[in-house]
Amino acid sequence: MLDIRFLRENPEVVKENIKKKFQDSKLALVDEVIEIDQSRRASQQEADELRRSRKTLSKQIGALMAQGKKEEAEAIKKQVQENAIRLGELEQMEKDFSKKVTDIMMVIPNIIDDSVPIGKDDTENVEVERYGEPVVPDYEIPYHTDIMKKFDGIDIESAAKVAGSGFYYLMGDIARLHSAVISYARDFMIDRGFTYCIPPYMIRSDVVKGVMSFAEMEAMMYKIEGEDLFLIGTSEHSMIGKYIDTIIQDTTLPQAMTSYSPCFRKEKGAHGIEERGVYRIHQFEKQEMIVVCKPEESMDWYNKLWQHTVDMFITMDIPIRTLECCSGDLADLKVKSVDIEAWSPRQKKYFEVGSCSNLGDAQARRLKIRYVGDSGKGFVHTLNNTVVAPPRMLIAFLENNLNEDGSVNIPVALRPYMGNKEKINCQ
Repeated sequence: MLDIRFLRENPEVVKENIKKKFQDSKLALVDEVIEIDQSRRASQQEADELRRSRKTLSKQIGALMAQGKKEEAEAIKKQVQENAIRLGELEQMEKDFSKKVTDIMMVIPNIIDDSVPIGKDDTENVEVERYGEPVVPDYEIPYHTDIMKKFDGIDIESAAKVAGSGFYYLMGDIARLHSAVISYARDFMIDRGFTYCIPPYMIRSDVVKGVMSFAEMEAMMYKIEGEDLFLIGTSEHSMIGKYIDTIIQDTTLPQAMTSYSPCFRKEKGAHGIEERGVYRIHQFEKQEMIVVCKPEESMDWYNKLWQHTVDMFITMDIPIRTLECCSGDLADLKVKSVDIEAWSPRQKKYFEVGSCSNLGDAQARRLKIRYVGDSGKGFVHTLNNTVVAPPRMLIAFLENNLNEDGSVNIPVALRPYMGNKEKINCQ
């Protein structure tokens, strides 16, 4: 959420940013919120004047009563009563105006970084760099669920009977591989200085509204019926929520954490044939990175975060690339974002396996997360990045490590988590 003072002083900058994000329908909101804010400030100013006059008039009443001028004192009392009624009206007006301002400010997009490429949607995202050599073997790479089935490693049919579509049972070596990847990712980030955390898997509505846009919330979140609770779509939500309504000493910043959680997502809409199996599902597990820092540090941290993911995938023998998200593909709270895409030898193209985002102070303003200290004071900046999300990562892992005989190689880095096996063999 933008600072209303910034919008008030720089309306054309905000409008130009809206245009860059191809959200022209929101342009009128800028003038609308300025007008409402003017009304809010006018009502606040009048209310403040009435509060000041109440003290003055009260003193006058006391003085007149002491002088025996009861009739004059009664007249002023009547004025005080009328002022009190008007003050009540103004306070309600101020409250209503403030809510309208907040509601509008919540949907006006954050100012994107100057380095973000301008484009309408994800088809205009820009490749930054490739890591590892993409290989297409001279033997067939089956669809990922078919690979898993050869290991007796997945059961989608039974899961559909138990929970419906979008769920699965993982079993045997495939289930072990899934857990191994999570454990390895956890230790990889701990070794890089991040604090390990397991957060709550449910959050309240005030946290939901603080960490994401309304459109994202509607598309992603599962609501617990009868409770002010939502299942998290990523541990970033509850990790940032940890700081709600706090003032952090600058000497304790930055705070870098890596968190594990299951994730729950609606994943609404129809998807293509390549998104069957475990590509888009309602429940999965993920290892995440979260950083809370001072504003001047956030871009340095942004570059560190996505590099950690690149480094980890390289150790897993999976070719990847980084893809800069264009303006139209950025969620409203994001300042800058890069996707990590893994090579699919079966599809002969890259597909998304993670995303790194700098949200500036957008979440901090919504959740009232500030810092103070000798370096100054203000709202912190928040960042997040996927270390690994095994369902999609498993697809990339299996395709890139599959041998012609159906066995799957285990990279050296992962072997301690797989009983020191060098490969797993199909049934």
